[in-house]
Amino acid sequence: MRAVLVVNPRATATTPGGRDVLAHALASEVKLEVVETDHRGHARAVARAAVEDGLGLVVAHGGDGTVNEVVNGLLDPPEPPAPRPMLGVVPGGSANVFARALGLPRDPVEATGRLLRALEERSVRRVGLGRADGHWFTFNAGMGWDADVVAAVDRRRGKRTSPWLYLRTAVAGYLRPPNGRPTLTVRVPGADPVEVCTAFVSNTDPWSYLGPRPVHLNAHSSFDSGLGLFALTGLGLPTVLRHVRQALRAHGEHRGRRLLRHDDLPVLRITAEEPVGLQVDGELLGPRTHVEFAGVPDALTVAL
Repeated sequence: MRAVLVVNPRATATTPGGRDVLAHALASEVKLEVVETDHRGHARAVARAAVEDGLGLVVAHGGDGTVNEVVNGLLDPPEPPAPRPMLGVVPGGSANVFARALGLPRDPVEATGRLLRALEERSVRRVGLGRADGHWFTFNAGMGWDADVVAAVDRRRGKRTSPWLYLRTAVAGYLRPPNGRPTLTVRVPGADPVEVCTAFVSNTDPWSYLGPRPVHLNAHSSFDSGLGLFALTGLGLPTVLRHVRQALRAHGEHRGRRLLRHDDLPVLRITAEEPVGLQVDGELLGPRTHVEFAGVPDALTVAL
């Protein structure tokens, strides 16, 4: 099998030594090319080229942003000339939400061993993904507050990026919203439109992690179901604190009069009175006034 290893050398937990160990191990099983990314969009281009060249496997070694780029590259060509490559994931970021949701070890060496066993045993899993404004996402997308947080963190992105930086930035963004709080309107099939202050769309659960602690918004979301929606019609301090506490509980069941939540949605649409930020898998796509979200079952094959 021909394969390419896509490494983001700027990801939080990637090192030259770890890259070499991973490459050496994979080269014992596949005919391997190693590519280190050096600009945004590079991983996507490498993955798209792998599809066009008929490779069998693309391994993403980096954080969730690297995985997201690789996934979008794998699914870019609408009618590829050959079967799309499988995706392999070796965590190398600070959160690694997609990898952890798949049950992969956080340690890159252990994850490499898991990947090698999957290749030897031809073990794969088909997973459903989400689409937002034509862009694929693996675990989460959002408009409003969380996109503002991603934008603020992105300006400080580097080796020091951590869940605690996101937490501090989220608190600062709540206290001093950079663009105010434009109203969002959520439309889901079979229901009346609802005005909200912020909205999160989940493709799996947990939605994120605060260090070792999982954050739950839609506890019933999974790669085998449709999309989950979590939105709040108000962002008063009692409302926010209530749902933060509920999100950090073991089962993450949410209740509250300001809550709008749906599970297993095939599609939904969110519009805004003025442009607000859109993020997918922690990557900022920029301001939007309307976005259609869709769940796509069995979209991707993962070596697992």
